[in-house]
Amino acid sequence: MYKILVIEDEEKIRDIIKKSLGKWGFEAYAVDNFNNVFEEFARINPGLVLMDVNLPAFDGFYWCNKIRSISKVPVIFLSSRSTNMDVIMAVNMGADDYITKPFSMDILMAKINAILRRTYSYGDTSMDTIDYKGVVISLKDNMLYFNEKSIELTKNEFKILYILMEKHENIVSREDIMQELWQDENFIDDNTLTVNINRLRKKLKEIGLIDFIKTIINQGYVIK
Repeated sequence: MYKILVIEDEEKIRDIIKKSLGKWGFEAYAVDNFNNVFEEFARINPGLVLMDVNLPAFDGFYWCNKIRSISKVPVIFLSSRSTNMDVIMAVNMGADDYITKPFSMDILMAKINAILRRTYSYGDTSMDTIDYKGVVISLKDNMLYFNEKSIELTKNEFKILYILMEKHENIVSREDIMQELWQDENFIDDNTLTVNINRLRKKLKEIGLIDFIKTIINQGYVIK
């Protein structure tokens, strides 16, 4: 079942879309706080986004550009604005389609299904990001995002953080981390792992993530 995020500030339209998505078997989510669109996207990690252009605070073009910085997830714009410039702007921001209001729900659902088939045609429904408590890592470019700040991770730093975030609240032993890295032909010994962990912690601290990775003596590491 695909998760679809609806970013629409007109409550009546939003409710109609959510109801239709539910009938089609989708998990529908809607943004309520339009100052936290990016955070909501990262938290929900949807398979597709429906985005209005006219939104409170920042417009849909702005949020689409932010989403595109970490994800290739399909984005369909819904708008009462229909000028060529609006459509061009949407395409330039990375939109997959642009539908003008008023629109037929049958047409919208047909477009959603077509884009989902095209995007996930090989059965790969995995997303481009992992999010835990507002910390977002992008599988596309090894970037980490937190509170509007970002840092670039090395390949090993990214893999270590990926393992710990994927298994958050569970202790991961040093041996398991090294084994994961070794399987990918990037074997690192015990001392090198310590160096990588320390460098990663330093980077995290620079953007306000203090003690994000905790050491459990004689057991390993954990993110809680």
